[in-house]
Amino acid sequence: MDIVRIATAGSVDDGKSTLIGRLLYETNSITQDKLEAIERASKRRGVDYTDLSLLTDGLIAEREQGITIDVAHIYFSTPKRKYIIADTPGHFEYTRNMITGASNAQVAIILIDARNGIVEQTHRHFYITQLLRIPYVIVCINKMDLVNYTEQQFEVVKEQFQELFSKANYKDQHIQFIPASSLYGDNIAVRSKQMPWFEGPSILEFLENIEWHSQENQLPARFPVQYVIRPRSEQWHDFRGFAGKLSSGVFRKGDVVVAMPSLQESTIAGIHRFEEEIEEAESGDSVVVTLSSEIDLSRGDMLVKKEQQPEPLKEISAQVCWLDHTPLKAGKNYLLQHGSNRVKAKVTNLFSSINVLDYQTIDGVEEIGLNEIGYISVKTARPVIADSYASNRNNGTFILIDEGSNSTVGVGFIS
Repeated sequence: MDIVRIATAGSVDDGKSTLIGRLLYETNSITQDKLEAIERASKRRGVDYTDLSLLTDGLIAEREQGITIDVAHIYFSTPKRKYIIADTPGHFEYTRNMITGASNAQVAIILIDARNGIVEQTHRHFYITQLLRIPYVIVCINKMDLVNYTEQQFEVVKEQFQELFSKANYKDQHIQFIPASSLYGDNIAVRSKQMPWFEGPSILEFLENIEWHSQENQLPARFPVQYVIRPRSEQWHDFRGFAGKLSSGVFRKGDVVVAMPSLQESTIAGIHRFEEEIEEAESGDSVVVTLSSEIDLSRGDMLVKKEQQPEPLKEISAQVCWLDHTPLKAGKNYLLQHGSNRVKAKVTNLFSSINVLDYQTIDGVEEIGLNEIGYISVKTARPVIADSYASNRNNGTFILIDEGSNSTVGVGFIS
């Protein structure tokens, strides 16, 4: 069964937590005891409806302030698909939380209050979907009940967002506008009778019908090795397998592959998943690969098809989102983690930072601060087997780690 990962984004009080709670409610993903607990909590708060936002605001501070602070992952399913929602915070100071929460998403849901239209945070949220190249974006124009479900207000906000999209540099996104009321369930799981003028799908209908997995299978095959398996038993004494997750593309038994960076060739002799042997593995599969010959291959290396070899990189140009309170400056040494490969690295240049409100670059910056995004170059001690983020999302990212604190301080997207 497909797993679709969703990232939500919206400003304070746009109804993000209520939307997620409504999706859980409409798909029968809430246990009866939890629903009763939410009903009791709603009465204590003095509201005359079941406050579904309480399902997702897990931190005490979130419930007290009525805002989302941390990234929460919420799970629900339908007979067709499984879904994982990253409920990400909307405040500027939590930009880093949103980027980390949305990094694996295939769909982003950007909420906009129908009364207020596009606000400053909408620019920032949409820019992050562009930075992460999320293929599907649902622009949920929420709280339509507060504007009497009028088509005119929906069209006003839609036009504002289309003007924002005209400034974007990634035009391959599919943008779906949906008017909704999370509080009353309008256009969340089924189409609303309150808005007969809207002929598009509900949010759940749209999610059920997107196609994304086949796109990753068509990318070049990339298999980062996580672990070498050598069982200590007489039955398997000559078994040598390489465990990992196929990040993109497809591997088939009999494919000629190259180990990088050593460039040694071999052929896939078998692909194992749990206790069965399979003929092929596709993007996202965690498998053990065996080869027809003994070659030098260990954790941090990568198996690729012979005809799909990437260029090993020792100098990397990238966009970076800075996650640390100490600003990023040129000349600092870090550990660069790309997949299972960790190497020493040095930031050689800071080229510019990005104003996410108008998408303009600011040249000549001396530092990049917390939650800021900029362009940098990095030099690594050993080659990194990576693709550009634009051509292969799953093999085009890295993180920077502070050697002293072992904290993740930056997320990079290779140019």
